[in-house]
Amino acid sequence: MPSTRRAATTKLPANAKNTSSAELATTLAWLEQNGSKKAREGMARYAIPTDKAFGISVVTLRAHGKRLGRDHDLAHALWKTGYYEARLLAMFVADPSRLTANEMDRWCAEFDSWSLCDTACLHLFDRTPHAWPKVKEWARSSDEFVRRAAFALVASLAVHDKRAPDAPFREALVLVERAAKDPRNFVKKAVNWALRSIGKRNATLHAAAIDVAERLTAEADPTARWIGKDALRELRGDAVRRRLAKKVKAG
Repeated sequence: MPSTRRAATTKLPANAKNTSSAELATTLAWLEQNGSKKAREGMARYAIPTDKAFGISVVTLRAHGKRLGRDHDLAHALWKTGYYEARLLAMFVADPSRLTANEMDRWCAEFDSWSLCDTACLHLFDRTPHAWPKVKEWARSSDEFVRRAAFALVASLAVHDKRAPDAPFREALVLVERAAKDPRNFVKKAVNWALRSIGKRNATLHAAAIDVAERLTAEADPTARWIGKDALRELRGDAVRRRLAKKVKAG
């Protein structure tokens, strides 16, 4: 039976305006009731901070977010609590049509884990009209998680933005190559993710991504070489080639 075994009841944020205290309190109570110590211990093994966590899977949170529906004010109130799962849940209930570029910047600046960063990019940020401008802006950041967000967002757009032309992805490959020497773990893995995702989008981008990956493997820098070699391993694999062949055949 799930139990957080927390010492004190979760407090409501003092500035949770526009959302009823009862609504927020009900949501936080649900989070407390569905958390577990075992899950928190598992999170710690994956470099996810647990000092303000309940211990609930993303799958469970996503399902609960669907039950709650889009509620942008609730999303802001949840974010302000500072609790890990409350912030993840905010990504599932926030309204992408109401999310502003400034709000994206504020939330991104407070990312403290790869999982929160990636969930925001995969389930919210890539659905906003601000996505591509933020890719270019955040790719220049010196902050590890902000820069990760740029490339996690590229990877998300490569999968979800079906109507986007090739041009922005070609521009993103330039950003990938520029960031490929950043040795920070959460950045280099996101850069690699973006490169692989672009290369799997279609045959034209596959060829372009292969070119970038090959150049990276020839670099003296070890991070760039790792990114290039790892990307080539997948992009030259049979699974990707079969998938792209099917796309070409389907027209």
